[in-house]
Amino acid sequence: MRSIIDITDLSVSELDELILTAKDIIKNPDKYSEACKGKKLATLFFEPSTRTRLSFEAAMLELGGSVIGFSEANSSSAAKGESIADTAKIISCYADIMAMRHPKEGAPAVAAENADIPVINAGDGGHCHPTQTLADLLTISAEVGRLDNMTVGFCGDLKYGRTVHSLIAALARYKGIKLVLISPPELKIPSYIKYEVIEKYGMEYVESESLEDSLPTLDVLYMTRIQKERFADLFEYERLKDVYILTEEKMALAKPEAIVLHPLPRVNEISVKVDRDPRACYFKQAKYGKYMRMALILKLLDEAKKNPEREPMKLDGAIINKLVCKNQKCISTCEQELDQIFKIADKENGICRCIWCEAKQKL
Repeated sequence: MRSIIDITDLSVSELDELILTAKDIIKNPDKYSEACKGKKLATLFFEPSTRTRLSFEAAMLELGGSVIGFSEANSSSAAKGESIADTAKIISCYADIMAMRHPKEGAPAVAAENADIPVINAGDGGHCHPTQTLADLLTISAEVGRLDNMTVGFCGDLKYGRTVHSLIAALARYKGIKLVLISPPELKIPSYIKYEVIEKYGMEYVESESLEDSLPTLDVLYMTRIQKERFADLFEYERLKDVYILTEEKMALAKPEAIVLHPLPRVNEISVKVDRDPRACYFKQAKYGKYMRMALILKLLDEAKKNPEREPMKLDGAIINKLVCKNQKCISTCEQELDQIFKIADKENGICRCIWCEAKQKL
């Protein structure tokens, strides 16, 4: 039995397999209508969500299963101080698989270490959102016809955008991907994504502050919302929130065959008039997400049936447990008696990384 916390938990062959399964579900829904009969999905959403939570629930219901769970932390025992570890153990008594969204980075990983059922990360702070990436990959595959040899532009919040980070990590393993990273200096892609993913895999990339200059070169434009909830300084948010707005006039600069994606929710970064453009695929993207979550649920339940033992966390390299994570968004800052463990990331420069939130720290 295993859990999916990060998109890199899935190999390229597994990603391709999930895409094929999702496409088969689209073509043959009746074939899968009772595939999860008698199974229960628990949705544990400690943070607001519309698309992700409802698409997980719709996915399980369309597979013939049932759903239990909650949609806010205040309606769970977390409001009474229950730990993530204890919550995971309790939910394992009632469900066959769980999907968790939490504002603390690393919370689903803690759940996976304590649950006796598969755990799917449905978004943890600004860290990862692997099932959104699955939706993104299926959308690109279905609408563009390939997952290699293309130019993908990411625009807006590249610093806190977990969907951006996850999709870049997935695309890094396909050939011929060029990235155009469009953002203001304050919201540039984090250095660890740039150096440990983009440059590690030899991806060609350029950084730009101009959406207009970048549009003519793109096969895929991935717009993002400037996320108010990730800003400690609201003045900074107000200053940056309208920096990029995609309009009909700007769409005229894009290739005729290009597509526009957005993980949603949209605020005002895409004009509603763009919705009429056949290249606007963000609502299709939301629907594709349901099918990919169906495919993932099937895969993880099948694996759990064959091997019910929990897979241990991968701890490659040297382990250090004498440090305290300085990332205040890390689950280790609030989880009861949670070991703060670090892996060596760069031995030469004395850099390690928290196993829960992946924040860097000097030895």
